[in-house]
Amino acid sequence: MDFELPTALVHRLERLDAFIEAEIRPLQEQDDNQRFFDHRREFARTDVEAGGTPSREWEELLGEMFRRADAAGWLRYGLPESVGGCGGGNLDMAVIRDHLAARGLGLHNDLQNESSVVGNFPVVHMLLAFGTDAQRAEFVEGVLSRTRRIAFGLTEPDHGSDATWLETTAQRRGTDWVLNGVKRFNSGMHSATHDIVFARTSGRPGDARGITAFLVPTDTAGFSVDFHWWTFNMPTDHAEVTLRDVRVPAEAVFGEIGGGLELAQHFVHENRIRQAASGVGVARHCIDRSVAYARERVTFGQPLARRQAVQWPLVELRTDVELVGGLVRKTAWELDRTPHAEISDRVSMCNYRANRLACEAADRAMQVHGGLGYTRHTPFEHIYRHHRRYRITEGSEEIQMRKVAGYLFGFAGPHRTGGR
Repeated sequence: MDFELPTALVHRLERLDAFIEAEIRPLQEQDDNQRFFDHRREFARTDVEAGGTPSREWEELLGEMFRRADAAGWLRYGLPESVGGCGGGNLDMAVIRDHLAARGLGLHNDLQNESSVVGNFPVVHMLLAFGTDAQRAEFVEGVLSRTRRIAFGLTEPDHGSDATWLETTAQRRGTDWVLNGVKRFNSGMHSATHDIVFARTSGRPGDARGITAFLVPTDTAGFSVDFHWWTFNMPTDHAEVTLRDVRVPAEAVFGEIGGGLELAQHFVHENRIRQAASGVGVARHCIDRSVAYARERVTFGQPLARRQAVQWPLVELRTDVELVGGLVRKTAWELDRTPHAEISDRVSMCNYRANRLACEAADRAMQVHGGLGYTRHTPFEHIYRHHRRYRITEGSEEIQMRKVAGYLFGFAGPHRTGGR
């Protein structure tokens, strides 16, 4: 692989920066919008009375950002031209996510809910890959214009990483399906019009086949949003959802009956490499901020930058940024050219190492900045809280390492040997 970025992509990054400075930064700074990004951020973003969900003002600001980004041709960059995108591939998106995260906190690329001027739309990719013509016609443009909001309901109270053991069921009743079960950390439920609910329709607990995905309107009788979980990364959009005899028509089936696990894997696979790229970018931001502070901060008559106790941990982290960043870009480049199942282990390597790197860099930045680093007047606690969740969601570190081990020892992947 040629590690020099294509000239066209470099020019796109320059134009993207110009757009952010001209359209997005002024929006962030006008009136009192800065309260969503400074030390008041959690208070401004969170509607405590509504269960800790995002506040209306915060959602409206994000909506204006989306509209400006879409009008400028950036929001749909990573989507096919058939839906107004530019067909940006995995390498493009990895480079852009890294670049935006390295700019630090801002409306251009928010951490708390993953909104960005260059959108990441795993649900749209799912609709394009698995949806019926009717589903694509109803939801694709709706998701992009935010008139349709689709949540994701896979995890359950007793089943997280072991998704094949989920207990939510769907049974046929004539031409309809009736769903019963409970979902936990059901993401996006604070504003969802529909929920992707995964339920067992056949087979036994633990079977990969027999799980089906359904597009369920959230106003369906028997569908209950019980409460939202208050998380480390507030505000929250992760709900506890109960389904009691929720009846949906056959048209609600999303993808192949019994093949829902493929949709779930498609969703997390779309996210993993882009999360990894963001982790590398935000780690670089933390390191750069720490280096700048260490050069300015004088203690005992000398800048902190003169002390090996400060230098060496940042050297280690900067080396890891180069190593992990190179792997992320190489893997993203390969994803554009290779069937994903053949290099899924590489995606897992990128994801768990980059997520860990982001947390380590944020923690070190706090330490370098001392007491100031521990305050909310610096961005590091916010960065840490956001990226810490990625060591659990989209497949925990342990699940990612299990995937790598499966490929390495021949228990899974294209070179599976059939050994136990």
